[in-house]
Amino acid sequence: MEPAREQASPAGGQFSLWDAVSIIIGIVVGTGIYETPPLVFQNVPGPWTGLGVWALAGLLTLIGALCYAELASTYPRSGGDYVYLTRAFGPCVGFLFGWAQLAVLRTGNIGMMAYVFADYAARLWDFGPGTTLWYAAFAVGALSLLNILGVVFGKRTQNMLTAAKVLGLGGILVAGLLWSTPTPMHSAAAPAYFDSFMFAMVLAFFTYGGWNDAAYVAAELRDGQKTIARALIVGALAITAIYLLVNAAYLWGLGFEGVRQSTAVAADVVQRPLGPWGARAISLLVMISALGSANGMILTGSRVYSSLGADHRAFALLGRWHPRLGSPAISLTIQAAICIGMIAVAGTAAGRAAVDAVLAQVGLPSVSWGERGGFETLLRCTTPVFWLFFLLTAVGLFVLRAKDRQIVRPFTVPFYPVLPLIFCATCAYLLYGGIQYAGTLTLVGAVLVLAGLPLFFLSPRPA
Repeated sequence: MEPAREQASPAGGQFSLWDAVSIIIGIVVGTGIYETPPLVFQNVPGPWTGLGVWALAGLLTLIGALCYAELASTYPRSGGDYVYLTRAFGPCVGFLFGWAQLAVLRTGNIGMMAYVFADYAARLWDFGPGTTLWYAAFAVGALSLLNILGVVFGKRTQNMLTAAKVLGLGGILVAGLLWSTPTPMHSAAAPAYFDSFMFAMVLAFFTYGGWNDAAYVAAELRDGQKTIARALIVGALAITAIYLLVNAAYLWGLGFEGVRQSTAVAADVVQRPLGPWGARAISLLVMISALGSANGMILTGSRVYSSLGADHRAFALLGRWHPRLGSPAISLTIQAAICIGMIAVAGTAAGRAAVDAVLAQVGLPSVSWGERGGFETLLRCTTPVFWLFFLLTAVGLFVLRAKDRQIVRPFTVPFYPVLPLIFCATCAYLLYGGIQYAGTLTLVGAVLVLAGLPLFFLSPRPA
């Protein structure tokens, strides 16, 4: 029997293998590689253990990519997790995943990346009050417009940003490995506790997040069933190699203790050979990385909403593709509007005061507004939700193996069921870590997701 070939979009064959790998690298290699390495190395006893953490996180990512390769090649419809969760556990679970992405998770992450871009842009070109707010809103609007204009514009933007990002990381490698004088690797004191090591693993694995997003465009790949499996595997291997090399450059340039004490590790490495220009170069690189992540999430997120709209009449507008541009224009527009609305609320005093007033009315504490608005708080409260859906997708592989025995699987996970069980255990641990990280905010995230239930029951599904 032929594999499932449901199509949610008319734009098949628009993405090549490189385009899909570019999406993975563009989303994953965002700002985390500039911020989390010092935290990882603070929680390990030595440099080799720290590199081992990054390598182990990469191995677990590869195992996850193998699981997603089976799912994406067997069910080559745009929407990724939405498709697998719907087929494995029913339309309610799939709907809640799509709702969570639109209402909080995906839009919040795009807003966060836009704020990171805006923070660094304002350091270079500040034109007064509101600079960061306008930069963030402009980034979301401009990138969304490029994707509305068609798949070609969206993927070329992604490819250029990814290429610039990789070239910039190459500059860090040169500065750290070739231009710097080797620094001693020993440390006077470093933790050797199991809890510290596991916290380092959580941080590293978070930095790998987003590798599964290529599955969201599975229906638009050339020779999709083969290409998506290759893209996920190649993308996971490429990210692991990049992260290991960049962390090695940090260690070589600053030494183990230097990395642990650094508050801007990439800038510290590049400033040694380039001086003040190094800091400006890193600012530009972080801006490009944030834009690359935001564009990748804008492109792939719209495919989730498009599949949601195709299946649920209340969101039917999201399922429409522009006949001439060949893009989910309405999904992209609504996604951009929600993101810019979030930025306006988080970036203005009036918006923050309004949110705090609403929370006070329902007996909840006010938001801890940081320099990037409330996005850190928003993402913290939804982290457990993110890992819950990830775990459900991992379990869904077993469910679909049993439910769809008759479907031909172009790619199957090697060493089944061992590798999928390892992936399930990884997701379960990270769900536990996410709950510990979010604390009482876990309840807020749950409420935001469950708020979609009334919409599900009010939305009839097409026959």
